[in-house]
Order: sequence, then structure tokens, then C-alpha cells
Amino acid sequence: MMKRSLLLFSMILLIGALMMGCATTGDLEKVQAQQKMSDAKADQAIKEAQAAKTAADAAKVTADETSARADAALKAAEEREKIAAENEKIAAEKAMIAEEKAKKAEEAFKKSMKK
Repeated sequence: MMKRSLLLFSMILLIGALMMGCATTGDLEKVQAQQKMSDAKADQAIKEAQAAKTAADAAKVTADETSARADAALKAAEEREKIAAENEKIAAEKAMIAEEKAKKAEEAFKKSMKK
């Protein structure tokens, strides 16, 4: 009789322990809600990362375009500088020719005055 009571008492304790260890529907719903929340946060993070990548790509395109315009402006400025140097050289040569002509004209004038 004692064994039977002890066995019954042990089984009741075991069933009680198992019942306490089992998850309730509320616990499962709570875990599912947390999982959905985590999934939603992950999706939001992915969307924000994609938006940041798109913005970075757009900024890179703008920077590349600006760099190309700056390179073109630099080349144009260098070309204008080269042309200005050539024009200055031509002007100097013309001034030398004009000076030589003036000297020749002066010499011719002096010769004509001696006669």
C-alpha cells in the first residue's frame, strides 16, 4: 500500500513537473510575436541599407561628373594659356620686326637728309 501511494505521489509530481515545463499557447504566441518583430526590424534595416547604397551611388555619379567637368575646365585653361603664350611670342616677333623697320626707315631718312 505504501508503495502504491509513493508511486502515485511520484507520478503526480512528475506530471506536475512536466506540465510546468510545457510552453503555453500564450508563450508560443509571445515567441512568434517576438520573431515577427525581429523579422520586421531586419526588413527595415535591409531597406535602409538599400536606400543608403542608392544615395551613395548617386553621390558617386555626381562626384564623377563634377570631376570630369573639372578635368575639362583644366584642359581648356591649359589650352588658353598655350594660345596666350603663342600670341605673346607672335606679338614680340612683330614688335621686333616693327623696330627693325623703324631703324631702317630712320637710317633711310638720315641718308636722304645727307644728300
